[in-house]
Amino acid sequence: MEQKLLLYNTLSRTKELFKPLHEGRVGMYVCGPTVYGDAHLGHARPAITFDLLFRYLRYLGYKVRYVRNITDVGHLEHDADEGEDKIAKKARLEQLEPMEVAQYYTNRFHEAMASLNVLPPSIEPLASGHIIEQEQLVKEILDNGYAYESNGSIYFDVEKYNKKYHYGILSHRNLEDVINHSRELAGVGEKRNQVDFALWKKADPQHIMHWPSPWSEGFPGWHCECTAMGRKYLGRHFDIHGGGMDLVFPHHECEIAQAVASQGDQMVRYWLHNNMITINGQKMGKSLNNFITLQQFFTGSHDSLEEAYSPMTIRFFILQAHYRSTVDFSNDALKASRKGYQRLMDCVAALERIEPVNDGAVTTEYADSLQQKCHDAMNDDLNSPILISHLFDAGRIVNQIADKQATITPDALAALKKIYHTFVFDILGLKAEAEGSSRREEAFGQAVDLLLQIRSQAKANKDWATSDKIRDQLAAYGFEVKDTKDGATWKLNK
Repeated sequence: MEQKLLLYNTLSRTKELFKPLHEGRVGMYVCGPTVYGDAHLGHARPAITFDLLFRYLRYLGYKVRYVRNITDVGHLEHDADEGEDKIAKKARLEQLEPMEVAQYYTNRFHEAMASLNVLPPSIEPLASGHIIEQEQLVKEILDNGYAYESNGSIYFDVEKYNKKYHYGILSHRNLEDVINHSRELAGVGEKRNQVDFALWKKADPQHIMHWPSPWSEGFPGWHCECTAMGRKYLGRHFDIHGGGMDLVFPHHECEIAQAVASQGDQMVRYWLHNNMITINGQKMGKSLNNFITLQQFFTGSHDSLEEAYSPMTIRFFILQAHYRSTVDFSNDALKASRKGYQRLMDCVAALERIEPVNDGAVTTEYADSLQQKCHDAMNDDLNSPILISHLFDAGRIVNQIADKQATITPDALAALKKIYHTFVFDILGLKAEAEGSSRREEAFGQAVDLLLQIRSQAKANKDWATSDKIRDQLAAYGFEVKDTKDGATWKLNK
């Protein structure tokens, strides 16, 4: 059955039926990290959100080209056109080459994403590897009259652009409001207007990362990279552009302006944005110094953490809220997520223990109904919390069957197994964790040891019937029990 996927388009502020530009194919660009520090919980949210979308689009049968960039140059402090490059500053403080900093934190980012079971994108371009494409973009905007040179730097002329097009179409701001806000900032300096943003910046003598250009030795503005790389790998028009809500303005607004000013129309059909992770109601971020890195979550090495939380607990924590809602961090919320994740895993395990019967009360009709509910949830703007609630509801039925309080037909059992495998593992991207497995193995071993202690006591009491029964039953389950002078030993013959 063909699925009708609705996605919330920030541009229109409505849910729209997703129709790709090219049948069967989807082009998707998502803003990746600026690699000057370890990934934190705020980075995990867009990564998991768009991993969910990537997985679901592929499940629907689309061939997806997913591009997620690495920002390794051009992102200045405070997201403004002044200040030091964030990576260069880190390099200076640690007495390293900027590319050494970028490579180190890129590797760390990849490790964190692998732990969270986030699939790698189809293409992961570096901003520093596409200077030529960014210079070409700047040239096109200059040639079309929507930029100007000032002391070797190139700035986008927002006011001139706004006379023909609407600057603020994505963030739903008008230029007057933006100008009034900008007046609160320091002097204009090289710019005609404070709202104008840099397309190319002339490098100061102390600036480490710079390249030759027709205008000056310098570096591209932060906003240029995504427009240039999106167009290079996805074409002049593509389907989806995603990122965090904090990027709507100015970053994505500037991207739209750059695209229109260079090619005459917009590049992107659907703009998707995930909401923020907050701590005590405040956005989590490096600039606010209130972030907790993913590695700190995994190890529990942060003052705000009462204990360590596994990668799948973090993934479930993010998935159990809709991507457009805020999620406030707390230890209680993470502990609840761990329980929820384990409930799903226990349900999957219970399905493997069930013995079906031909005249079972639970039939394929129930499985079909569950599958439709799961599809409906995902088709409604990726509503992962509703999907999870349907899986929990079905889990109660599964547990009843596993506890012999209900019965199920073979076909229905096979269908339920497929549904849980598809939605829990393939789409939600959860997986069984070694930590949980090792705990179960430990508990399992302790239970066998307890049985052998009871058997030993039975032998001491000359209760041969109980002793033999325990030995024979364990043997039937695949355990080999050996009696030694120091007591009984056991192993599981697999």
